[in-house]
Amino acid sequence: MPFLFAFLLMCAFSGPSYGQQRVFNWQPGNDESVRLDPANYHAGLTYHPAGDGGNIQVDIKSQQPVTIFLARAGEWNAALQHPENLGNLEQLCTREHVVDTRYSCFVPPEAMTLIIHDERYSPDSADRAVFAGLGAVLDQNNQAERAVSEGIAAVLAIHQSSAPRHFNAPNDVHTHYFRWLCVENCVQPEYKWIEQIKEKYQLTSFLKVYGGFTPDHDGAQVSIKIKSPVPMVVAMLPSDIANQLHAKPEMFEPALEKNPCQQRGVQSLEFQCTFNAGDGPQSLIVVPESTERVPHKKAEIEMQAVKCVENCAMLETKR
Repeated sequence: MPFLFAFLLMCAFSGPSYGQQRVFNWQPGNDESVRLDPANYHAGLTYHPAGDGGNIQVDIKSQQPVTIFLARAGEWNAALQHPENLGNLEQLCTREHVVDTRYSCFVPPEAMTLIIHDERYSPDSADRAVFAGLGAVLDQNNQAERAVSEGIAAVLAIHQSSAPRHFNAPNDVHTHYFRWLCVENCVQPEYKWIEQIKEKYQLTSFLKVYGGFTPDHDGAQVSIKIKSPVPMVVAMLPSDIANQLHAKPEMFEPALEKNPCQQRGVQSLEFQCTFNAGDGPQSLIVVPESTERVPHKKAEIEMQAVKCVENCAMLETKR
Protein backbone atom coordinates (compact mmCIF):
# COMPACT_ATOMS: atom_id res chain seq x y z
CA MET A 1 0.00 0.00 0.00
CA PRO A 2 1.41 3.39 -0.94
CA PHE A 3 -0.47 5.24 1.79
CA LEU A 4 1.44 6.37 4.84
CA PHE A 5 -1.53 6.61 7.14
CA ALA A 6 -4.60 4.73 8.22
CA PHE A 7 -7.92 5.41 9.82
CA LEU A 8 -9.93 3.38 12.27
CA LEU A 9 -12.76 2.10 10.14
CA MET A 10 -15.60 -0.30 10.66
CA CYS A 11 -15.69 -2.97 7.99
CA ALA A 12 -19.04 -3.11 6.23
CA PHE A 13 -20.20 -6.26 4.49
CA SER A 14 -23.26 -7.10 2.47
CA GLY A 15 -24.42 -9.47 5.20
CA PRO A 16 -23.53 -10.48 8.77
CA SER A 17 -20.21 -12.15 9.62
CA TYR A 18 -19.48 -14.87 12.11
CA GLY A 19 -16.48 -16.53 13.73
CA GLN A 20 -13.44 -14.91 15.24
CA GLN A 21 -13.39 -11.15 14.93
CA ARG A 22 -10.64 -9.37 13.04
CA VAL A 23 -7.98 -7.77 15.25
CA PHE A 24 -6.48 -4.41 14.23
CA ASN A 25 -3.42 -2.57 15.48
CA TRP A 26 -1.00 0.19 14.50
CA GLN A 27 1.77 -1.07 12.21
CA PRO A 28 4.88 0.80 10.97
CA GLY A 29 4.49 2.40 7.57
CA ASN A 30 6.78 4.66 5.52
CA ASP A 31 9.20 7.15 7.01
CA GLU A 32 11.01 10.29 5.92
CA SER A 33 13.93 12.42 7.06
CA VAL A 34 14.24 16.18 6.52
CA ARG A 35 16.65 18.90 7.57
CA LEU A 36 15.40 22.24 8.89
CA ASP A 37 17.04 25.59 9.45
CA PRO A 38 15.86 27.70 12.42
CA ALA A 39 12.18 28.68 12.12
CA ASN A 40 11.63 26.53 9.01
CA TYR A 41 8.36 24.70 8.33
CA HIS A 42 8.04 21.25 6.78
CA ALA A 43 4.85 19.77 5.32
CA GLY A 44 4.40 16.07 5.96
CA LEU A 45 1.53 13.93 4.77
CA THR A 46 -1.87 15.34 3.86
CA TYR A 47 -4.65 13.18 5.32
CA HIS A 48 -7.98 12.71 3.55
CA PRO A 49 -10.22 10.94 6.09
CA ALA A 50 -13.50 9.39 5.05
CA GLY A 51 -16.80 9.35 6.88
CA ASP A 52 -16.62 11.03 10.28
CA GLY A 53 -12.81 11.19 10.36
CA GLY A 54 -10.24 8.93 11.99
CA ASN A 55 -7.11 8.61 14.09
CA ILE A 56 -3.49 8.99 13.05
CA GLN A 57 -0.22 8.04 14.75
CA VAL A 58 3.24 9.30 13.84
CA ASP A 59 6.64 8.89 15.54
CA ILE A 60 8.74 12.06 15.37
CA LYS A 61 12.37 12.50 16.46
CA SER A 62 14.38 15.70 16.04
CA GLN A 63 17.76 17.01 17.12
CA GLN A 64 16.27 20.37 18.15
CA PRO A 65 12.78 21.11 19.54
CA VAL A 66 9.96 21.34 17.01
CA THR A 67 6.25 22.11 17.13
CA ILE A 68 3.88 19.66 15.46
CA PHE A 69 0.32 20.38 14.39
CA LEU A 70 -2.28 19.71 11.72
CA ALA A 71 -3.49 22.49 9.43
CA ARG A 72 -6.29 22.54 6.91
CA ALA A 73 -4.74 21.69 3.56
CA GLY A 74 -6.42 24.63 1.83
CA GLU A 75 -5.17 27.12 4.42
CA TRP A 76 -1.68 25.63 4.26
CA ASN A 77 -1.52 25.92 0.47
CA ALA A 78 -2.74 29.52 0.68
CA ALA A 79 -0.05 30.32 3.26
CA LEU A 80 2.59 28.93 0.89
CA GLN A 81 1.72 31.74 -1.52
CA HIS A 82 1.97 34.30 1.30
CA PRO A 83 4.62 33.05 3.75
CA GLU A 84 4.07 36.03 6.03
CA ASN A 85 0.80 34.34 7.08
CA LEU A 86 2.38 31.06 8.17
CA GLY A 87 2.28 32.13 11.81
CA ASN A 88 -1.49 32.66 11.61
CA LEU A 89 -2.42 29.14 10.58
CA GLU A 90 -5.21 27.56 12.62
CA GLN A 91 -3.65 24.59 14.38
CA LEU A 92 -5.14 21.26 15.44
CA CYS A 93 -3.56 18.88 17.99
CA THR A 94 -0.59 21.16 18.61
CA ARG A 95 2.43 19.62 20.40
CA GLU A 96 5.30 21.95 21.36
CA HIS A 97 8.95 21.40 22.33
CA VAL A 98 9.04 17.95 20.73
CA VAL A 99 12.30 16.03 20.32
CA ASP A 100 11.01 12.45 20.59
CA THR A 101 7.28 11.60 20.68
CA ARG A 102 4.48 9.40 19.43
CA TYR A 103 2.12 11.98 17.95
CA SER A 104 -1.56 11.09 17.71
CA CYS A 105 -4.62 13.06 16.70
CA PHE A 106 -8.21 12.55 15.62
CA VAL A 107 -8.49 14.00 12.13
CA PRO A 108 -11.84 15.62 11.24
CA PRO A 109 -13.51 14.75 7.91
CA GLU A 110 -11.54 17.25 5.84
CA ALA A 111 -8.09 17.35 4.25
CA MET A 112 -5.47 18.08 6.93
CA THR A 113 -1.69 18.45 6.48
CA LEU A 114 0.88 17.48 9.11
CA ILE A 115 3.19 20.45 9.78
CA ILE A 116 6.55 20.41 11.59
CA HIS A 117 7.95 23.79 12.67
CA ASP A 118 11.48 24.34 13.92
CA GLU A 119 11.07 26.36 17.13
CA ARG A 120 14.41 28.14 16.97
CA TYR A 121 14.36 31.86 16.23
CA SER A 122 15.65 33.19 12.92
CA PRO A 123 15.54 36.99 12.26
CA ASP A 124 15.10 36.61 8.51
CA SER A 125 12.76 33.60 8.53
CA ALA A 126 9.74 35.68 7.52
CA ASP A 127 11.55 36.78 4.36
CA ARG A 128 12.80 33.40 3.20
CA ALA A 129 10.18 30.72 3.74
CA VAL A 130 12.24 27.59 3.13
CA PHE A 131 10.61 24.13 3.16
CA ALA A 132 13.17 21.38 3.48
CA GLY A 133 13.41 18.05 1.74
CA LEU A 134 10.08 17.88 -0.10
CA GLY A 135 11.55 16.74 -3.37
CA ALA A 136 13.22 13.81 -1.65
CA VAL A 137 10.33 12.57 0.42
CA LEU A 138 7.19 13.06 -1.63
CA ASP A 139 5.93 10.43 -4.07
CA GLN A 140 4.78 12.22 -7.22
CA ASN A 141 2.46 9.30 -8.06
CA ASN A 142 0.45 9.97 -4.90
CA GLN A 143 -2.27 12.53 -5.58
CA ALA A 144 -2.50 13.71 -1.98
CA GLU A 145 1.24 14.30 -1.73
CA ARG A 146 1.52 15.74 -5.24
CA ALA A 147 -1.03 18.41 -4.30
CA VAL A 148 1.25 19.56 -1.50
CA SER A 149 4.42 19.51 -3.58
CA GLU A 150 2.83 21.42 -6.45
CA GLY A 151 1.65 24.12 -4.06
CA ILE A 152 5.10 24.51 -2.60
CA ALA A 153 6.87 24.54 -5.97
CA ALA A 154 6.04 28.21 -6.58
CA VAL A 155 7.49 29.25 -3.25
CA LEU A 156 10.62 27.21 -3.82
CA ALA A 157 11.08 28.80 -7.24
CA ILE A 158 11.02 32.27 -5.69
CA HIS A 159 13.02 31.67 -2.54
CA GLN A 160 15.54 29.02 -3.63
CA SER A 161 18.18 29.07 -6.32
CA SER A 162 19.31 26.02 -8.24
CA ALA A 163 22.44 25.79 -6.06
CA PRO A 164 22.46 23.24 -3.20
CA ARG A 165 21.21 24.59 0.12
CA HIS A 166 23.61 25.25 2.94
CA PHE A 167 22.02 24.86 6.37
CA ASN A 168 23.16 27.36 9.01
CA ALA A 169 22.25 25.19 12.00
CA PRO A 170 20.72 21.96 10.69
CA ASN A 171 17.97 20.23 12.65
CA ASP A 172 17.50 16.69 11.37
CA VAL A 173 13.93 15.47 11.82
CA HIS A 174 12.83 11.88 11.28
CA THR A 175 9.14 11.08 10.80
CA HIS A 176 7.77 7.54 10.89
CA TYR A 177 4.13 7.06 9.89
CA PHE A 178 1.89 4.26 11.14
CA ARG A 179 -1.01 2.46 9.49
CA TRP A 180 -4.09 0.90 11.10
CA LEU A 181 -4.05 -2.66 9.79
CA CYS A 182 -5.56 -6.04 10.48
CA VAL A 183 -3.07 -8.26 12.35
CA GLU A 184 -5.15 -11.34 13.28
CA ASN A 185 -8.00 -13.27 11.67
CA CYS A 186 -7.74 -11.00 8.66
CA VAL A 187 -9.19 -13.43 6.12
CA GLN A 188 -12.75 -14.20 7.15
CA PRO A 189 -15.68 -16.00 5.56
CA GLU A 190 -18.10 -13.44 4.15
CA TYR A 191 -21.85 -13.88 4.15
CA LYS A 192 -24.83 -12.57 2.25
CA TRP A 193 -28.60 -12.85 2.32
CA ILE A 194 -29.61 -15.19 -0.53
CA GLU A 195 -33.17 -15.55 -1.76
CA GLN A 196 -34.36 -19.14 -1.37
CA ILE A 197 -38.10 -18.94 -2.04
CA LYS A 198 -40.39 -16.33 -3.54
CA GLU A 199 -43.76 -17.58 -4.73
CA LYS A 200 -47.46 -16.87 -4.96
CA TYR A 201 -49.27 -20.16 -4.81
CA GLN A 202 -52.87 -21.29 -4.95
CA LEU A 203 -54.10 -22.17 -1.47
CA THR A 204 -55.17 -25.76 -0.91
CA SER A 205 -55.82 -27.93 2.10
CA PHE A 206 -52.64 -29.85 1.38
CA LEU A 207 -49.32 -29.17 3.09
CA LYS A 208 -46.85 -27.15 1.02
CA VAL A 209 -43.20 -28.22 1.50
CA TYR A 210 -40.17 -26.25 0.30
CA GLY A 211 -36.89 -28.10 0.75
CA GLY A 212 -33.26 -27.49 -0.05
CA PHE A 213 -31.94 -25.26 2.76
CA THR A 214 -28.87 -26.53 4.62
CA PRO A 215 -27.09 -24.19 7.08
CA ASP A 216 -23.40 -23.90 6.17
CA HIS A 217 -22.27 -22.35 9.48
CA ASP A 218 -23.37 -22.05 13.08
CA GLY A 219 -25.77 -19.18 13.69
CA ALA A 220 -27.09 -19.21 10.12
CA GLN A 221 -30.21 -17.06 9.89
CA VAL A 222 -33.32 -17.45 7.78
CA SER A 223 -35.96 -14.80 7.29
CA ILE A 224 -39.49 -15.93 6.39
CA LYS A 225 -42.30 -13.68 5.16
CA ILE A 226 -45.91 -14.77 4.74
CA LYS A 227 -48.97 -12.96 3.40
CA SER A 228 -52.20 -14.90 3.17
CA PRO A 229 -55.97 -14.29 3.10
CA VAL A 230 -56.41 -16.97 5.80
CA PRO A 231 -54.48 -17.86 8.98
CA MET A 232 -51.52 -20.11 8.21
CA VAL A 233 -49.10 -22.47 9.91
CA VAL A 234 -45.51 -21.63 8.91
CA ALA A 235 -42.53 -23.61 10.19
CA MET A 236 -39.03 -24.84 9.45
CA LEU A 237 -38.61 -28.58 10.07
CA PRO A 238 -35.78 -31.05 9.49
CA SER A 239 -36.17 -32.25 5.90
CA ASP A 240 -36.34 -35.93 6.88
CA ILE A 241 -39.39 -35.18 9.01
CA ALA A 242 -41.05 -32.73 6.58
CA ASN A 243 -40.81 -35.28 3.76
CA GLN A 244 -42.88 -37.78 5.77
CA LEU A 245 -45.76 -35.48 6.63
CA HIS A 246 -47.80 -36.17 3.48
CA ALA A 247 -47.72 -39.92 4.10
CA LYS A 248 -48.01 -39.63 7.87
CA PRO A 249 -50.16 -36.57 8.68
CA GLU A 250 -50.39 -37.75 12.30
CA MET A 251 -46.72 -36.65 12.70
CA PHE A 252 -47.63 -33.01 11.99
CA GLU A 253 -48.59 -31.77 15.47
CA PRO A 254 -45.88 -33.74 17.35
CA ALA A 255 -43.25 -32.35 14.97
CA LEU A 256 -44.38 -28.79 15.60
CA GLU A 257 -44.36 -29.29 19.38
CA LYS A 258 -40.62 -29.93 19.30
CA ASN A 259 -39.74 -27.19 16.85
CA PRO A 260 -38.95 -23.58 17.89
CA CYS A 261 -39.03 -22.12 14.36
CA GLN A 262 -42.76 -21.83 13.73
CA GLN A 263 -45.68 -19.40 13.65
CA ARG A 264 -49.33 -20.42 14.06
CA GLY A 265 -52.42 -18.61 12.79
CA VAL A 266 -50.57 -15.87 10.94
CA GLN A 267 -51.71 -14.00 7.85
CA SER A 268 -49.09 -11.25 7.45
CA LEU A 269 -45.79 -11.67 9.23
CA GLU A 270 -42.01 -11.66 8.78
CA PHE A 271 -39.89 -13.55 11.29
CA GLN A 272 -36.37 -14.98 11.63
CA CYS A 273 -34.91 -18.25 12.88
CA THR A 274 -31.35 -19.40 13.54
CA PHE A 275 -29.75 -22.76 12.73
CA ASN A 276 -26.40 -24.44 13.25
CA ALA A 277 -24.45 -26.46 10.71
CA GLY A 278 -25.13 -29.62 12.72
CA ASP A 279 -28.89 -29.21 12.29
CA GLY A 280 -28.65 -30.56 8.75
CA PRO A 281 -31.07 -29.96 5.84
CA GLN A 282 -34.22 -28.00 6.65
CA SER A 283 -37.55 -27.55 4.86
CA LEU A 284 -40.14 -24.80 5.03
CA ILE A 285 -43.73 -25.96 5.42
CA VAL A 286 -46.89 -23.87 5.02
CA VAL A 287 -50.53 -24.90 5.31
CA PRO A 288 -53.81 -23.19 6.22
CA GLU A 289 -54.53 -23.44 9.94
CA SER A 290 -58.00 -24.71 9.05
CA THR A 291 -58.20 -27.03 6.03
CA GLU A 292 -61.98 -26.63 5.74
CA ARG A 293 -63.39 -24.20 3.18
CA VAL A 294 -60.03 -22.96 1.92
CA PRO A 295 -60.73 -19.94 -0.36
CA HIS A 296 -59.72 -19.99 -3.99
CA LYS A 297 -57.06 -17.36 -3.42
CA LYS A 298 -53.30 -17.13 -3.38
CA ALA A 299 -50.79 -16.82 -0.56
CA GLU A 300 -47.37 -15.17 -0.87
CA ILE A 301 -44.35 -16.83 0.69
CA GLU A 302 -40.75 -15.61 0.74
CA MET A 303 -37.63 -16.94 2.44
CA GLN A 304 -34.06 -15.64 2.52
CA ALA A 305 -31.08 -17.29 4.16
CA VAL A 306 -27.62 -16.12 5.15
CA LYS A 307 -25.00 -18.12 3.25
CA CYS A 308 -21.25 -17.95 2.84
CA VAL A 309 -20.16 -16.32 -0.44
CA GLU A 310 -16.40 -15.74 0.05
CA ASN A 311 -13.58 -17.66 1.78
CA CYS A 312 -16.01 -20.47 2.53
CA ALA A 313 -13.30 -23.11 2.79
CA MET A 314 -12.41 -21.58 6.15
CA LEU A 315 -15.73 -22.82 7.55
CA GLU A 316 -14.38 -26.36 7.51
CA THR A 317 -11.32 -25.38 9.55
CA LYS A 318 -13.52 -23.76 12.21
CA ARG A 319 -15.66 -26.83 12.80
